[in-house]
Amino acid sequence: MKDMKETKRIVVKVGSSTLTHHGGGLNFQRIDALAMVLSDIKNRGIDVVLVSSGAVAAGVAKMKMQKHPELMREKQAAASVGQCELMFIYDKFFSQYGQSIAQLLITKTVTTNGVLRANAINTLETLLEYGILPIVNENDSVAVDEIAYGDNDTLSAVTADLIHADLLVLLSDIDGLFNDDPMKNKDAKLIPVVKEIDDSIFCMAKGAGSSRGTGGMVTKISAAQFANEHQIPMIIANGRQPAILYDILRDDYRGTLFDIKEGM
Repeated sequence: MKDMKETKRIVVKVGSSTLTHHGGGLNFQRIDALAMVLSDIKNRGIDVVLVSSGAVAAGVAKMKMQKHPELMREKQAAASVGQCELMFIYDKFFSQYGQSIAQLLITKTVTTNGVLRANAINTLETLLEYGILPIVNENDSVAVDEIAYGDNDTLSAVTADLIHADLLVLLSDIDGLFNDDPMKNKDAKLIPVVKEIDDSIFCMAKGAGSSRGTGGMVTKISAAQFANEHQIPMIIANGRQPAILYDILRDDYRGTLFDIKEGM
């Protein structure tokens, strides 16, 4: 099992349900806390990349839409408005802690085309070299099904592979993977470590999700599978208190670790 205390490069993915209130508006207190914790971790000499959802949710609030859009053109319009809003807020909060940020909007084409993939890697590596904290999101305003990852859980795993991260952390609105849906079964038990992802793990994952994001637990398991195949351990933890990242780096946390197989 990997020693989290030896982590030198981490990708943190934060979902819409963590970044927003139940009504859909951005949760400034939580974003502030996230910016402080990530900046502090960066000050320790650890490379940090943030994969952030929330653009569509922010756009919905900014455009005063009555509900989450269903039409593609409305989703893309909300994404284009929300991405500006989201980055403005991130820049404001990260600046308070002396941390410069950069924005990278990616589609599947960027990571599957050899030339574009190399350019993305070079950009990320250069930003990290200069002490910048990259914030990655899917380019929702132009992405369609054929060129879209569709959820940032998958995108975060791909990003972790691009930069050869030591660890991928998905901050969600749930503590980790349970043996049953904890929202329906109060006796459901948290699974602290998953050493092999098989059909039984996917069966446990079905049904958990949030109305404010596109990724449920199944997409998180798929992301873990991709990350593990590329020798990257992944943790699902509750992002309600971003300071849980300190606990993770101390190897003393509540969550689910998808560990890589020894000897692979």
